[in-house]
Amino acid sequence: MSTVRGIGRVSAVEDAVAGVVPVPVPVVELCAAVRSGSVEVIPDLLAGLDRAQRRDCLIALKELRKELRDDWSHTAVEAKGALLVAGAGCHTGPAAAAAWLAGSDFTSREWAQYPELHAVVEARPQEWQIEVATRLAARPARAVGWSMYRLVEAVVRRTGCEVPRSEAFVRDWLECALDLGGPRPTLAEKLRTDTFTPALLPVVFELADVGHSLTSRLSPRPGDVWTEAIGELAAAGVVDRGTAIDRCVARLLRGGKPADQRAFLEVLRALAPTPEEYAARVRDVVALLDGLSVIAGHAQEVLAELDEAGLIEPEVLYEASAVLLFRTEKKLVRAQLGRLERAARHAPERSGPVVLAAAQAFGHADPAVQERALNVVARHLGAAGGAVLPELRFAAEALNPVHHRRAGELFGAPVGGGEGADPATGWNEALPPVPRPSPLGAPVASAAELAEELSALLASREPGVVAFERVLDGLVRQAHLDRAALIEALEPVRREHPWSGTGRWGDCVPRDVLFVVAAVAGETPPRRLWDALSGRGGSPLRGAHVTVHGAVLAARLEEAAWQVTATRPPYLLATPTDATGSLDAAVLVERLAGYEAVGVTPGQLDLSAALLRVGVHTDEAVAKAADALTSPAGRRLAHWLRTGGLPGQPSERVVFAPGRGVRRTDVYGDRWWEDVQRTAVAQPGIGAGPGGPEGERLPAELRALLDGTEPSVARARRVYEWSGRPIAHWFAMLPWHREELAARWLDPFAAGADRDERGAGRHLPLLAESGGPAGPALHLALAYGLGARHAEDRTAAVDALLVLAARGDLDGDLLGRELGGLVACGTVLATRLGAALTMAAETGARATVWSVLGPALPGLLDEADSSVRGLGDLVALAADCARRTGARGPLAEVTAVAGRAGSSRVVREARALRDVLAG
Repeated sequence: MSTVRGIGRVSAVEDAVAGVVPVPVPVVELCAAVRSGSVEVIPDLLAGLDRAQRRDCLIALKELRKELRDDWSHTAVEAKGALLVAGAGCHTGPAAAAAWLAGSDFTSREWAQYPELHAVVEARPQEWQIEVATRLAARPARAVGWSMYRLVEAVVRRTGCEVPRSEAFVRDWLECALDLGGPRPTLAEKLRTDTFTPALLPVVFELADVGHSLTSRLSPRPGDVWTEAIGELAAAGVVDRGTAIDRCVARLLRGGKPADQRAFLEVLRALAPTPEEYAARVRDVVALLDGLSVIAGHAQEVLAELDEAGLIEPEVLYEASAVLLFRTEKKLVRAQLGRLERAARHAPERSGPVVLAAAQAFGHADPAVQERALNVVARHLGAAGGAVLPELRFAAEALNPVHHRRAGELFGAPVGGGEGADPATGWNEALPPVPRPSPLGAPVASAAELAEELSALLASREPGVVAFERVLDGLVRQAHLDRAALIEALEPVRREHPWSGTGRWGDCVPRDVLFVVAAVAGETPPRRLWDALSGRGGSPLRGAHVTVHGAVLAARLEEAAWQVTATRPPYLLATPTDATGSLDAAVLVERLAGYEAVGVTPGQLDLSAALLRVGVHTDEAVAKAADALTSPAGRRLAHWLRTGGLPGQPSERVVFAPGRGVRRTDVYGDRWWEDVQRTAVAQPGIGAGPGGPEGERLPAELRALLDGTEPSVARARRVYEWSGRPIAHWFAMLPWHREELAARWLDPFAAGADRDERGAGRHLPLLAESGGPAGPALHLALAYGLGARHAEDRTAAVDALLVLAARGDLDGDLLGRELGGLVACGTVLATRLGAALTMAAETGARATVWSVLGPALPGLLDEADSSVRGLGDLVALAADCARRTGARGPLAEVTAVAGRAGSSRVVREARALRDVLAG
C-alpha cells in the first residue's frame, strides 16, 4: 500500500503517531476531501476502496467528526456535509450506516439532498440499501429530520421494497406532499399517481397533531387540500371507501386536540357517507355526541336525517336526547328539543317517549332552556296520555322554582319541596357531612415496617403530615427498643437515600428526617442540622431563606436526633392523633404518665409543640387526669388545659397596595411593573406573645412562629418569597389557630387571584378542617381562593366553603362583603368567582351561596359598570339561588340597577332578582 508522511493534521490517528507512522493514501485523500468540503469527489474516492480500506478511512472519519461536532463555522458546515457522505460509504454494516446518517449533528442541514449521497448509497448492494432505509424510517418522529425522508424515499422507489409505515416516515410523506411549486397538478391528482398512497394514507388517521397539515390549502382549486383530496381518492378507489370512513370515525371517537378533531371532521364530510353508510355505523354516531361541540353538532344532524328517513329505531333519537340535553351549548340543546317536537308532530304515537326525553332538560342549568323544554312537554302532553305523568312529576323536581307553579298545573300535583325541605321555602340544603380528619393509626410496630414507611416518604414528592409524623415517632420508638436492629433494617434505605444536607440552600422539609436516620446510625453528630442546612457554623434562623415554620421543623428534628442517641425516650409527645396536626388531650395525658413511669424528662421543644397541638376544650375527666400528674411537664399540661393555653387574638382588616414591588413576566419574557391592591389582616400574635408568661417558656423557634411584633403580612411576604409556597406541615404546627395561620399566609392565597400563581388554594380545606375561630383572615383567604386563576385552586376553595358551612363556621356576611370589595377593586375577577360559586351551588348548597352572594351584591353593583365581564352571570346565579331558597327582602343596589334604562345582561338579571326578592 502506498503511504505518505507529514501531510499535516488530518486526524487524531496522525496526532497520536506525531506524523511518523505511515498513513494510507486513501485515508489521506478522503480526509482531505472531507475537510475541504469537496463532496463532489467523494463517490469516486469511495468507488476504488475495498472493505479493509473503508474500515481504515472510517477510523479517521470518526475522529474528524469529534473535532467538527461543536464547530458551526461556514467551513465546518461544508465539511460536515462531506463527512456525512463519506461516512455513509465507509460503513460496511447497514445498522452502523443508518446510525451514522441519523446522527444528531447531521440533521441541521439538508445534506441528504446531495446527489452524491444518493450515488454512494445506490452503489451499495440492494440488501444493504433496504436495511439502511428501513432503519432510518423506523427512527422516532422528528429524530431524523425532513431531509432523510428523501433518501429513504429514493431507496424504496428504486428497489421496490415494502413501503415503511412508521410514524416518522408517514409524517414526512404528509409534509412533502404539500411541497409543490410551479405549474403542478392538484394534491389529489398527485396522490392518485403516488404508489405510496394506498399504503400510507390509512396511517394518517392514526397520527396526532396533523390538523394544520390536513387543512392547509395549496390553491383554491378543488382537491388541493388534504381533506378534499382524501375524499377524491376514496371516490376513485385508490383507497377503500369503507375503510376510510371507519378509520375517520374511529379517529373522531378517539378524541384529541381540537384542531385535529376539526380536520378529521372535514375529512368525514369530504368522504360524504350516504345515509345507509351512517345507519350501519349508528352506534358510533351516537358516541360522537359526547365529543367536541362541532362534532356533536354534526352527529346530531346525521341522526336527525336518519330518523326522518326511518333508517334507525325511534329509541336512538331518545338516547341521543339523553346526551345532548345535558350539554352546555344552548344551540345544541335548542336544536334537539326542536327535533323532538317535530318527531311528535309528524308521528303523534311517539308523543309519550318524546315528552319524557324532553323532560330530561328540566335539569339544565339555564332556566330558559327549562322553559323551552316545558313548552314542548305542554304541547304534546295530551297526546302522550296520563301514563307519563309520574315520571314527569319526578323530573319536574329539578326545575327552577320559577317554573314550579306551571309544572304543578300541567302535571296535576305540586312541584318542589321534598323530604327534609324547609317548610317556609321548600328548599332542602345539601351540605357535605362534617369531615373527620384521618387518624394516624397505631404506632409503627417494627423496624422493618418503619423502613418501608420511610422509603415511601422519601419517594413521595410531597409527603403528608401522617407519613412524616409516623416516621419521626417510629424512629424514636424503635431506637428505644433496639437501636442495633433499627440500624440494620434502615441500611438499604440509607444506601439509596444518604443524608447529604451539607451546604444546601433551602428550607427544612419533611425529607430532612434523614438527618435523624443518620444520627441513629452514628453518621452525623446530633444538634448539627442547622449547620448542615446553612453550610456554616452559626444558626441560620435570621437568614432570609429560612421560614419560621422550617425553623420549627428543623428544631424538632434536631431534638429527636439528640433523643435517639442520648435520652432515648419511648416515644414522642408531639406526634398528632390526626392528619390536621391536632393532638387529643387524653392521649397527651397518657403519654406524659408513661414518661413519669419510666422517669424520662421530655424534650423542651417536643413538649411545647405538643401543647400547641392539643385541644384545650376538653372534658373534666381529662383535666382531672392531668391534675394527677406530678412531673413539671405534667403540671404544665394541667395548667395549660385549665387556663386555655394560648388564646387567639382579634384580627384587623388592612387595605394596602404592594404596587411597585410586584414584577410580572409575560409569555414573551418581557417584564413590567404593575400596581396591585391587596386586602390583608393585621394579626398581633397568639396569646400573650413572646413576652407573656406562657410565651417565655417556649423555645426560640416557637416564639418566632407566634411572634406578633412584626406585621404578619410583611413577615409572610418575606419568607414566602424564599420558600415557594406553604406546605401542609406548616398548618399542622398550629391546628387550633387557623385564623392566625390564615393571617400569616394571605400573600400566597392572594397571589393565586391577582398574580395567577398556582397551588396555595389547595391548603384552604386544611384550614377549614382545623380548629379555632374562623375570623376575617380565614374568610379573606377563602375569598382569594374563590377568585383564583387556576380551576384546581377554586375547587379546593369551594370544598373549604362547604366544610365551613357544614361545621357552622361560615360567616356569609363577612365573606360576601370581602368578595364584593375584591371584585370592585379588580383583585378578583367576576368570571372566576362566578365559576366557583356556580360549582358550589350545583352541589345543592344554594342557600349557602345566597348567604354569600346576598351581602356581596352591594359591593358588586354599587356604581358597577354593566360591561364588567361575568357580572351578569353572578347576578343571574344570585337570582337563581334566591328563587330556589325562598329569599326575600329588597336590596337597594339591586333595585337601583334594575331601574336603569337598557337591556344589558346585568340589568335584565337585576330585574329578575328584584322581582324574586319582592316575593
